[in-house]
Amino acid sequence: MFHDPGPRWMDAAQAAARGLRATTRGTRRAGHSVYVVLLKDVRRDDPWGLYVGQTSRDPDLRFDQHKAGYKASGAVRRFGVRLAPDLTAHLNPMRAWEALDLEAALADALRAAGVPWVEGGH
Repeated sequence: MFHDPGPRWMDAAQAAARGLRATTRGTRRAGHSVYVVLLKDVRRDDPWGLYVGQTSRDPDLRFDQHKAGYKASGAVRRFGVRLAPDLTAHLNPMRAWEALDLEAALADALRAAGVPWVEGGH
């Protein structure tokens, strides 16, 4: 049986994510999180990708909501495999305004690191 080793660019993605910092991490009213979902679409040349989002909810609950179709990203609903908490654990929790900023910054950093398919980050 063939075992898919996963994305070859994950080490570069982790290094890019570690380059970001949340200045409001752990401060009062730091109740928002940035999260990343590992995507897989076997129709693509490189089937692996990432979705970047931010939430005031627990990221696990938010992932379940995507999969159930509630305020869902179509990419996560159809292709979401699991959360990738190693990319964001050092950032969370943070204030709402910073979660919005870091959502976009993380998506840009992942693209710059060579992740071929990045969704979200808006």
